[in-house]
Amino acid sequence: MKSPRAASPSPPLTILPAYTGVASLAEALEDPRAVRLLWLEILFNERLDVAPWGEDPAVRAASTKARRWYTHYRSLIHSLLPRAPLPHDPGPIDPREVRLFAEALRFVTDHD
Repeated sequence: MKSPRAASPSPPLTILPAYTGVASLAEALEDPRAVRLLWLEILFNERLDVAPWGEDPAVRAASTKARRWYTHYRSLIHSLLPRAPLPHDPGPIDPREVRLFAEALRFVTDHD
């Protein structure tokens, strides 16, 4: 049986290629820098389907983090970037990452 990484081609990435040079979700999961930024890709790239990798702990953690940031900044995101809503998750976010969030949001709005 093929692994989800081999069976499912991922749609084009938006943030990770520019920030880390990886070209696919499978590559991103092998790169520690890309794993740390995966939540931003999930948050801002609504075409990205992470369901085939749903059992991967890094993908689960990044998805949770993306949902939390979406919940906290939903109005800002929708004012600048059309996207389908992410599930509500009112959990905590790390305020030290606001600058990273803002830079990535600006990047995707400038390159959309």
